[in-house]
Amino acid sequence: MATVHHWTGLEAKALRLALRLSVRAFAEHLGVGVRTISKWEKLQGLTEPRPDTQAILDTALARANAAAHLRFETFLSEAGHPGTETARRVTLAGPLAWEYESWADDLDRVVVALSQQDFTFADSLLSRWPSRFKTPDLDEKGLYLFARSTALLGDLKRYRGTPAGLLSAQHSYVGARAVFTHLGIPRRVAQLDLSLAIVMEMSGELETAARAYETLAVDDRLSPRDRASARLWVGTALSKDGQHEYATRVMTAATRDFENLAEPDDWSVAHQKLALARRDAGDLTAAFRFLDVACSTGTVRSPMQRVQLTTAQAHILRTDPATRDDGLRLLDEAAKIAAQSDLGHQLRSIEAIRRTCECAFKPLHRRPGSTEWQTDARRESPRISCRPPS
Repeated sequence: MATVHHWTGLEAKALRLALRLSVRAFAEHLGVGVRTISKWEKLQGLTEPRPDTQAILDTALARANAAAHLRFETFLSEAGHPGTETARRVTLAGPLAWEYESWADDLDRVVVALSQQDFTFADSLLSRWPSRFKTPDLDEKGLYLFARSTALLGDLKRYRGTPAGLLSAQHSYVGARAVFTHLGIPRRVAQLDLSLAIVMEMSGELETAARAYETLAVDDRLSPRDRASARLWVGTALSKDGQHEYATRVMTAATRDFENLAEPDDWSVAHQKLALARRDAGDLTAAFRFLDVACSTGTVRSPMQRVQLTTAQAHILRTDPATRDDGLRLLDEAAKIAAQSDLGHQLRSIEAIRRTCECAFKPLHRRPGSTEWQTDARRESPRISCRPPS
């Protein structure tokens, strides 16, 4: 509810409109003359009621119902011009009631926009709110919305994946984490710890990220699904660091967790990660098997999911001489989608894979009982059962 510390004609007019009274009816409601009301409305912020009338206006506002309060706040928001003499002189408990609702609704829309990689729209929604209020003026609900906005801004920067964006994402996550810590919301704090670990991994700090994931994988502040995701990401960080066998064991455990939680999409993504880990370990047969599961069970809803799955397919296919050309073609498709969708981190990963393709080709399979690499391109390769996403 709004509290007016010093009434002017501007606030008085907003109250009349909120109560839906005519000038004459409002004068009778307050017990003042019609000419007084007319003067207030003509001069607005340039005139001030007498002290005794200020008290009458306080009482009228206090007795108004919730709907009238909401209308009063809305009229003031539309009429006020900060920095001018006619600016409203009203102190609110954080944002106005309608602003709280709109802010929360916009954050839900941001989540959807980010899931679809509509970064421009997400950015426009996020820019509407945090800059409108100073954090010392926010109550707990306002601080919660502010922290959530800051965390989502970090997600936006991380998804775009530019080097500068990763630093900005880290800064946003740290800021949001501080606010959630102040509010005493441990689940949100732990989720931001998870986001910070992802930034570490994306920045190449693989060992540090793996240790952070290991801690979070058994952190009761997180939901079972978040803990399973942390366990899966332990494996991805370790695999990137060359620890393929242990990474496979950890990711297999995460896969079982997703199966027990009935999370089919996460289960599919886990198989995609397992496929890449086995490819890096030189086990193409297992890599193709896991990739087949990922392709046949996952649901591709967003450009990022398309890029990730297509890149995984390309990375595995281009490893084998028999499917190398198919892999390179898919790599081009993934790069095109990543560029169109502003997925900077994925695009850099694809470019790194391309650079390895320019090196001398070394197939990752051996003859039975031999330690030498087999380079017979005529060997029949396992085939995945799904078509690349288009």
